[in-house]
Amino acid sequence: MPRFFGSAVRHLPVWPERILKLQENKLQKTLAVSLKGIIALLAATTAAISWAGEQGSLPTDVRGMSIGSAIESALANNPDMAAAEWDASIAQGERQQAGLIPNPEISWEAEDTRSDTRTTTVQITQPIELGGKRGARIQLAERGQDVVAVDLQRKRNALRAGVIQAFYGALRAQARLDLAEESLSVAERGKAAVDGRIRAGKSSPVEGTRAQVQLSEVRLEVNRANMALSNAYQQLDAIIGSSSSSEAKIQGDAAHLPRIPTASALQRLLPETAEMRLTAIQITQQEASLGLEKAQRIPDLNISIGSQYSEEDRERVNVVGFSMPIPLFNRNQGNVLAAARRADQARDLRNATELRLRTETQQALEQWSTAAKEVESFEGSILPAAQSAVDSATRGFEMGKFSFLDVLDAQRALIAARTQYIQSIAEATDAWVRIERIFGDVSKLSSEF
Repeated sequence: MPRFFGSAVRHLPVWPERILKLQENKLQKTLAVSLKGIIALLAATTAAISWAGEQGSLPTDVRGMSIGSAIESALANNPDMAAAEWDASIAQGERQQAGLIPNPEISWEAEDTRSDTRTTTVQITQPIELGGKRGARIQLAERGQDVVAVDLQRKRNALRAGVIQAFYGALRAQARLDLAEESLSVAERGKAAVDGRIRAGKSSPVEGTRAQVQLSEVRLEVNRANMALSNAYQQLDAIIGSSSSSEAKIQGDAAHLPRIPTASALQRLLPETAEMRLTAIQITQQEASLGLEKAQRIPDLNISIGSQYSEEDRERVNVVGFSMPIPLFNRNQGNVLAAARRADQARDLRNATELRLRTETQQALEQWSTAAKEVESFEGSILPAAQSAVDSATRGFEMGKFSFLDVLDAQRALIAARTQYIQSIAEATDAWVRIERIFGDVSKLSSEF
């Protein structure tokens, strides 16, 4: 563990020996805790995008809120989802309306306005639908209900993926802030140590300037991290539909990265995804619409019954009538053609959707594979090497072999490596979210493969 801060204090001749010893021990312990805290934060960030391996469950985290409860809260409170859930009731009303038969029509007619010779007729006309129009309407409305049900599942998958992305984005923002605060603490103590060496004549004032620049840069990073954390909480609150996520600090536990099924397994599951099932049902919906338009070619029959009374003859007679439009010009041929082309369009859209989803799945898997390898590389070699460089530079600085610039360079390399490490985790999370958006709960998929 680095001890250059303690070494710098130890070489100050103007401080009493007891104070020097206490200060050295305090700085060493603080630095050790800080570096351990940084490693713990990185492990917590890794845990943020994982679930318990055997159970396939998502980790607990946000301010006492688990990702599962965050998803439940979003499903219950998200205004877009609340609006989408009304579609089921709307489709139910349309199905009910489609099954109703036409209303009868009552009419009253008077011939001759003179009271002595007037003839009045009262009759009821009942339209009779022919050609299976009512059955075709019912079938079309039922297909509409199927579309709404599957589309609602697709929207739930999208909302779930959005919650995961916002949730872990907030968790990474919190880790970034904690890292920045730890770096600020180290930079402040480093600046104090360099100032002490300068007063003792053991370091150049240029090193003090460099330490001050490093301290200012870290302070700016703390400000940026605070702003990023605030924005992340706002995004999380917006998608959840409440402000419950901004009441406590995000927490995370160490765990493994999520298990993602293989490319072949996901490709086999592609026809079962909500979006593919939606396109398949939309084809049947358009075919049902075509059936209804074909049924509309057959005119309806109107049956009339009534009573006619003649004031002049003082006689009442019954009236019976039939009427039907003659399909001479309008045979609904334009609507039939349009419906047929919409069915063809729905088939092409299904093929386009399948191609797009296969491409997106392959891209997400490649992104996942690359990011997972980067995370493994950072954990296995890059971060340990960067930490070793900091330790070596620190020891050299203590022995007077290196300047503080060497220490700063090593620290900056370590900070950059940690930043890239978090970015790799973010890339892995993004790939996970893309797969969740297409296939739904990945933990359930992982348990099957």
